[in-house]
Amino acid sequence: MTGHEENIVLCGSNSYERKYYFNEEFSELPEAIQKELQVMCVWFTEECGGILTMEFEEDGTLEFKHTTSEYDGYYDEIGVDLKIKQFRRERRDLLEALELYFKVFYLGETVEELAGGGQTAGDDDSEGTEA
Repeated sequence: MTGHEENIVLCGSNSYERKYYFNEEFSELPEAIQKELQVMCVWFTEECGGILTMEFEEDGTLEFKHTTSEYDGYYDEIGVDLKIKQFRRERRDLLEALELYFKVFYLGETVEELAGGGQTAGDDDSEGTEA
């Protein structure tokens, strides 16, 4: 691994400060997608509390990261997991498109490379299976 293993935050929402953040490095994304991300993040933190960030990992995978204050009495870990699964199911096309965008424009991968065996968020990621 390289020394640079920091995730790149796409966007996030904080229920404690009632704020939404969008990384301006991604300002080239269509406004409709930016709005959809905002709705997803704010809706999530309104329902589940805490802080949600959507982050690209080093390989281009888009992950949902949720943190909460140790004093948050409303925190529901099961509810958080269910909401993330719901987003992954209902917004699958959007999440896969964002991963593709990141891999092409930020990691410099070509569409041909990606079509030739790269996995995206919707691919079967069963243990023991290799591309």
